[in-house]
Amino acid sequence: MSELAERFETHDPGEKLVAEKIRCDACPVMCYIADGRTGACDRYGNVAGRIVRMDPLTILDHAAETGAAMVPFVAEGEQWDGELINTGRRFVTAIGAGTTYPDYKPAPFIVSQEVEGVDLVTVVTEGIFSYCGVKVKIDTDRHIGPETAIVRAEGEAIGHVTTGEYGSQMLSLGGVHHLTGGSKAEGRATCDALLNLCNSKPVELTIDGGATVIVQAGKPPVIDGKQEHRMRVGCGSATIGMFATQWRGLVDEVVVVDDHITGVVSEHQAGKVLGWQDTGIKIVGRRSTPGRYFKVSEPGLGWGGTSISDPLSILGEWNAKKGARPGLSLLMVSTTGEQFAYYELDDDLKPVEQPFPERLRKSVNLIEDNCEPALCTVLFIGGAGGSLRAGVTENPVNLTRSVQGLKTYVTVGGAPVYVWPGGGITLMVDVTRVPPGAFGYVPTPALVAPIEFTLRRDDYVRLGGHEAEIRSVADIVAKGGEYLNPRRGPGAAASNPWPPLAQLRRAGSDGAG
Repeated sequence: MSELAERFETHDPGEKLVAEKIRCDACPVMCYIADGRTGACDRYGNVAGRIVRMDPLTILDHAAETGAAMVPFVAEGEQWDGELINTGRRFVTAIGAGTTYPDYKPAPFIVSQEVEGVDLVTVVTEGIFSYCGVKVKIDTDRHIGPETAIVRAEGEAIGHVTTGEYGSQMLSLGGVHHLTGGSKAEGRATCDALLNLCNSKPVELTIDGGATVIVQAGKPPVIDGKQEHRMRVGCGSATIGMFATQWRGLVDEVVVVDDHITGVVSEHQAGKVLGWQDTGIKIVGRRSTPGRYFKVSEPGLGWGGTSISDPLSILGEWNAKKGARPGLSLLMVSTTGEQFAYYELDDDLKPVEQPFPERLRKSVNLIEDNCEPALCTVLFIGGAGGSLRAGVTENPVNLTRSVQGLKTYVTVGGAPVYVWPGGGITLMVDVTRVPPGAFGYVPTPALVAPIEFTLRRDDYVRLGGHEAEIRSVADIVAKGGEYLNPRRGPGAAASNPWPPLAQLRRAGSDGAG
């Protein structure tokens, strides 16, 4: 049983209240927690009779315009140790902030900060997401499973394979139906896998009718025990288009083997433009346009994402009437350059493998050089159009309209997000751009993710925000919040913009004063 499952089993939300325990209302489980212990989520604990958020509130330090290195800040009233402090702008994230649950109360922190003469407000809360999941991009040409195949973790269904993209296989994992619509074991396994993926930890996934894959955000995938190193430079046809000039005059024919579109240089438009002579080659597959062939093989772990180990198996009889002749040279190569072989036709027009010539080594290396490193990308996707909006404003639809109207800038742990068009607030974020350990869970089950809404103060007041709860950054650094947790001030990721500045520029571009 996983650690997460054990927590589900050992904490009973209906446990009878006894004198030394107090009730936590930070999520619907409403644990009774003894002094010195934490609740089922490990996020809240009983410290001397107070519910305390155990993780520190994270306040990001962004370097000043000069790009100077940052050092940790100290709160007001603390003793200065002589180091430079507060040399950059601070952004109060929702990491460690606590939640708006029960949702009638304002967000844990509503922060005011002046930026270039404009007063901005950032509303900070940890959202409880039952409607959430991850989209996983696995850079590989290898067949990991048929489209729509079930993806499992710990033997439980947690998602499915979705459409393949250019050089990558895609998974859709989680979602409310797996979290809450199946068995308890399914919900627990789904929550456990999502939590680890979002916190950039490795997760082993098995695909029905396919492979076993170890996925970790920002790391190469491991497929059936083999680590991937590079993604393909393109399909077989695209590879011909890119490198036909490299082969001109060095070899009579080139076939780039690919599960999707196998390319043949003598027939391809690129070859024709270069004046390539016909070779009489025949490809066993479905011809699309000249030099482009579909379905030369079933998908698999072989050459170019096919199931073949012998590339000659995709060739038919050579035709002497169309240019085939003894001694004709042939290069066969995969879309990553990992597999390659050289052949010459014998007197019976049969390809015979020969030692690989040095004159072609450079072109194969060029394919490899143009392949990007294989990585796993994990995007958290969540619907924030529900009750957490009440922590921002008394009229929740106003927040939705403000986000849709680009007046409110949304971040997750200070990282920029993509907000889907249409109704609601459905967002996606690259988990590698979020500070470590930002995601949590509650055993309902659901994920907990930090979310911040930044907008101009006058806009915040107009949408019915909780104006009386607005505090300064300095006050939050000095005093903390409702849950008494400590504060920490790591440097912000260099690739992430300072969110209020991004919002200020956006607000200015649409004519706001």
